[in-house]
Amino acid sequence: MDEVLVKKEGEPVRQFAVMLQNRAGALGSLVRLVRGAKVEIIGISIQDSKDATIVRLLVTDPDAVFCLFAERGIPYTMCDMVVVALRESGIGLGACLEALMAAETNVDFAYSLMAHPDRQSLVAMHLEDYSFGIDVLTRSGFKVLYQEDLSR
Repeated sequence: MDEVLVKKEGEPVRQFAVMLQNRAGALGSLVRLVRGAKVEIIGISIQDSKDATIVRLLVTDPDAVFCLFAERGIPYTMCDMVVVALRESGIGLGACLEALMAAETNVDFAYSLMAHPDRQSLVAMHLEDYSFGIDVLTRSGFKVLYQEDLSR
């Protein structure tokens, strides 16, 4: 198999995953903490269970959130996400997933982002191979966004 080289277009979109206690107000406290650092949350996914909640966040300033969590001793994990602008929400998402399936690459998880100033529908995906996924999507005509595209 030929190695695929991807031209680096920008900094990857970084996702923070934080585990919260499953109690009233925990999510609100996390959101207030991030907003208090003058950082906007532009994407959020919540996976709840009886004992704990995993909150995945995409933010306008990952460096500030990195420092904030380090200062406060908040444990988290980070990963690179592929963010795609869809021309048409339903049809575009299907075509995006078909392109990835044809390339035999897996989507580990995905979620939509909050409204973008350009009014585009955006989806964030964690793919099994970040660089390969970007190459597949770019070659298929999709616009991949990077952190600087999302920072406001």
